[in-house]
Amino acid sequence: MYLFIEYPKCSTCRKAKKFLDDNNIKYLDRNIVTDNPTKNELKKFLEISGKDIKAFFNTSGNLYKELHLKDKLPNMTSDEKLELLSTDGMLVKRPLLVGENIVLSGFKEDIWKDVLING
Repeated sequence: MYLFIEYPKCSTCRKAKKFLDDNNIKYLDRNIVTDNPTKNELKKFLEISGKDIKAFFNTSGNLYKELHLKDKLPNMTSDEKLELLSTDGMLVKRPLLVGENIVLSGFKEDIWKDVLING
């Protein structure tokens, strides 16, 4: 069973959810706005994914732009970035699909298919 963290109004999240449903992949649904990942959860997701923390930022989001994070992130520590991400779900790239040994951020069908179906 996976944890699917989404923003229900997001079209990309809806496509990802349809992909999961169409492929009979079981998941627990979580709204990123009302139940944003905590700093500790984000730290764990980051470790599992092996990605750079920037991959977890919603760089196309309005809040990211309003806060001028493109300019601020390079001068922030990893801990400060995690703290910032944990303050507002709209800063987090979505959807997030979390399993025991995988974390997928954003939805790219070919990648999700390779990881979840083709193994």
